Amino acid sequence: MTTTATATKQFMTTDQLLKDWQGHRNLTRRVIEAFPEKELFEFSVGGMRPFAKLATEMISIAGPALKGIIEGNMEGYNEEGFNPTSKEELLKKWDEETEVINHYFNQISEERFQEVFNLFGQYEFPVYENILYFIDNEIHHRGQGYVYLRALGIEPPFFWERF
Repeated sequence: MTTTATATKQFMTTDQLLKDWQGHRNLTRRVIEAFPEKELFEFSVGGMRPFAKLATEMISIAGPALKGIIEGNMEGYNEEGFNPTSKEELLKKWDEETEVINHYFNQISEERFQEVFNLFGQYEFPVYENILYFIDNEIHHRGQGYVYLRALGIEPPFFWERF
């Protein structure tokens, strides 16, 4: 029996993935900025959470999860540790978590992206799938923010302007 090796081409590099993710984070930050202070914390549509709560969820997932991946910690998800009361405080934490993401993401080796990790003790997927989940979660919640802004009569940032 003979075997044939097939060369595969890489779709994107880890640097490109991080750049794409940070583009999404930049756009989400601009959505936060577009909200008037009061509405950021109080306005909702159809019983959904206000956008400040959604942003707090995003803050509470990505950085801590990447840290958990690097340190092998599978602690449960917790968004109770951060309760902002102003847009300024929320944006400051957003920026801090962006640096946390950069710090820990850059410690993930190419091989580790394929490693199965039990995120928050609940989700067993390869590391790259966990990271895609963080990005998907952010895009989903940012979409809610777009609906809120439009309902408030505010033009949201163009979704394609991420950098």
